[in-house]
Parts: sequence; C-alpha cells; structure tokens
Amino acid sequence: MTDSERPEHRSSGLPDWTGMPVTVAGLGVSGISAARVLHGLGALVTVVDGGSGEGLKARAAELEALGVTVRLGDGDTLPEGTRLVVTSPGWPPSSPLFEAADRAGLDIWGDVELAWRLRKPHPATGEPAPWLAVTGTNGKTTTVQMLASILTAAGRRTAAVGNVGVSVLDAVLAEEPYDVLAVELSSYQLHWAPSLSPHSAAVLNLAPDHLDWHGSMEAYAADKGRIYQGNTVACVYNLADPATEALVREADVEEGCRAIGFGLGAPALSNLGVVDGLLVDRAFVSDRAKNAAELGSVEDVSPPAPHNIANALAAAALARAYGVEPKAVREGLRAFRPDAHRIAEVAVVDGVTWIDDSKATNTHAAAASLAAYRPVVWIAGGLAKGAAFDDLVRGAAERLRAAVLIGEDRALIREALARHAPDVPVIEAAEGQTGAVAMTEVVRAAASLARTGDTVLLAPACASMDMFTNYGERGDLFAASVRELADGDQ
Repeated sequence: MTDSERPEHRSSGLPDWTGMPVTVAGLGVSGISAARVLHGLGALVTVVDGGSGEGLKARAAELEALGVTVRLGDGDTLPEGTRLVVTSPGWPPSSPLFEAADRAGLDIWGDVELAWRLRKPHPATGEPAPWLAVTGTNGKTTTVQMLASILTAAGRRTAAVGNVGVSVLDAVLAEEPYDVLAVELSSYQLHWAPSLSPHSAAVLNLAPDHLDWHGSMEAYAADKGRIYQGNTVACVYNLADPATEALVREADVEEGCRAIGFGLGAPALSNLGVVDGLLVDRAFVSDRAKNAAELGSVEDVSPPAPHNIANALAAAALARAYGVEPKAVREGLRAFRPDAHRIAEVAVVDGVTWIDDSKATNTHAAAASLAAYRPVVWIAGGLAKGAAFDDLVRGAAERLRAAVLIGEDRALIREALARHAPDVPVIEAAEGQTGAVAMTEVVRAAASLARTGDTVLLAPACASMDMFTNYGERGDLFAASVRELADGDQ
C-alpha cells in the first residue's frame, strides 16, 4: 500500500471511503456506532466479535439489515482484504486480530481516532470544534460534566462526550455542529488515538489500574500521557500528583502551549487553587504576578469534598484555557449535579449520615472518598481486581470508626486493617449472599456500629459483580436499605 493509498489520506474526503474494506473489532456500543458511520461513508464494513450470545445476535441482525457483514464467534481472524481496523476500546493490544493487522502493515484506530479524523469545519469558524479533553484514573466523568456545564453557562453549544454521554462519533458528525466538546478519554481510547491533538487537556491523577490490559504501570501512564500530545493552549496537571506533571514534561506540544497546575492550596503563578474558601485563577489573567481571578467558592461545588473541588479546578482550568469568563465558571459549577453513586448523601438517620459512593471501584477512588469524612463506618469489599489495600487503609486509619466488609476479596481488606488499623472494629457481612438480601444485612451491620455524628460510607474500593449486577445496582440497593432503616426509626 503506498502512502497515498493509506486510510489517513482518504479520511478527510468522504467519497474516498467508498468500497474500502474496514474491519470493526467489537459489537458493543462504540463498535456499532463505528460500523454505522463507516457504512454510511461507503466503506465495506465487517464487524468481528468473539461472543455469540443472544444479545449479540440481535445487534448483529440490526447491522446486517443495513448491509454490514457481522462475524460472531471469531474475534481473532483478520478478514481477507482488510485495509483498516477500527477497534472498540476494551480490546487489548495483544489480541490476535491486532497482531495479524500489524503483520499486514495495517493501521489500527479506536473510535476516538476515527472521530478525530472525521471532524467537520464549523460554519462560523471554518475550523472543527476544539476538544477539551480529560483523563485520569478517577474523576474523569465528573470533571467532564462540570466542564460541559461551565461551557453551557458561557453560552457555548457543547456536550460531554467520549467515555461519557454522547458518542464522540455522533458528536463530530452532528447535523447541528457543536462549538466545543468536553471529551472524557480512557487509557484504552488514548492507546488507539495516535493523531489526537486537543486544544487543551488534563490528567487528573494516576494510580495503578487496568494493568492487565496495559501490561505495566509505565505503559498505562504512557497511554494516559498521550492526551497531552499536540496540545495547543494548555496542559493541565494535578499539583498533588507529580506523575501528572511528569507526563506534561514528556509531551510534545505546540509552541506556546502552557503547563497549568491545579491544587487545593493557594495558587502560585500559572496555577489554579483555593484561598479562604474561594476558587482562584492565577493562570489566565493579565499580570499574573499581581492579579488573580475569583472563579467561585468551594460551596459552589457539589459536593464540596476535597477531591471534587480538585475536579472543579481542573474543569475550570480547561474552560479558562478556552476563554470562558470567571462568571460562567461560577454559574456552571453551581448548575452542576453529580451522577448517582458518586459521594451522594442518601439520608441522615439518628444523627448518622449515609453516603453512597458505590462508583469508588478502586483504591484511589475510595481513598479520595474516605478523605472527605470523619469518623467513618466504612463499607468495603467486592472484587479486588488484583489491588492491594495497605496504602489505602494506612492513609485512612485515623478516620475509621469501624468497617463492614463484603464480597469475594474481603479478606484482603481485613488483613490490611489488621496490619494498619488493628483497633478498628470489623464486621464481615452477607457472606454467600447477593442483591437486596445482602445489602439489607450490610446496612444493619453498619447501623449497629455507627454513632451520632458518624458517616457510614459505601466506598467499596472494589468491583461489584460478585454480589451485584454493577456498581449502580449496589448503590441503588444501599440507598433503598438506608431508606428502609430510616422509615423503621420513624
């Protein structure tokens, strides 16, 4: 294949896709979206997936009705004649399909890469809508939704897209164009997005996660760092996490692109921070040595937990990099409400506050949640995904009133508590139980340990699938059980 024939030289002109054999890996949401878009552009699309369940068969039938070829039960073999592979985010680089594509000299794009290449000029500017991109181990969705709220308050047509909300492909091809996009990107998506170069981007934090997919912490961090490549205005990093600043230092950015830090202390030059309860910008103001801009207060952030204030500062930094005025930052933060199961107050019963942070499915997220409250009766456990809990327990020990442990890997947390918080009472609940029955027992156990002024915190630091359908069901059942407890005390 000559350079002029390669897909990257065709993607800017839609007719060039006509007749091109493209293989789409995965019949999930992003794979279906990619297949539909590519078919609409005239490509000859084959979707491959190793599964063969009834749900997949139904999705396959819908695509086949459009003229897309679908191969179920074989996700390893590269279809003959393929000239480009477009992958769903979850497929690991070690997949035999990708090894075959590499041997054939083919490009492998993710849905984000495809969307980036298919962007259309905005009628008002003649340029595609800029992307303000966010990644990190935790806090991505909240930060992107905060950013979209701020941009909306500033009067921009925008959406939270990527790994949240609207499909990034749907967004770039929308009939009514967006002015700017707030884009959440996972490490999976970034791995398969070699030409992405956002207007500005933020890495919120880095902690071990998905190492089975990436192979090492170094590879995971490198994929996160791709978000900074080619940034034109600002690379936003977390002052409390030196690894994020290291990624900025390693990035190849456009001339004039600035490094902007955010943190919970008083901001130095070119940073955003907090002074006397106010969110303050010393990065995007004139004469930064003498001036600062007030962007709002910590009370404008819901909920005003430390890690959520950090999320708000990151969102504000990206919005300010784009040119949003301070007033819109305040208005956007005030208008924002977090999704369910993210440090959400369920009820106050007999002076005890019950908090649902079922979304805290890893140790980094749980540590942030635990840091927001004291004293805490901590509900933890589930599927550990290879995690260790010593650092988490060591850091939270002084905040713990007690712990209620659940799930398949509860022993790992029990052992960490024995090592680092031996005086903390522990109840192991709902052994061998699942669903609503299990959660009722868990809530009763927590209630027996809590005192007036305590917080009972569901921040499991583990995945949920051993006992519940997903973290959402886990949180919903927790909230329902707490409300039953409240009703019983009336």
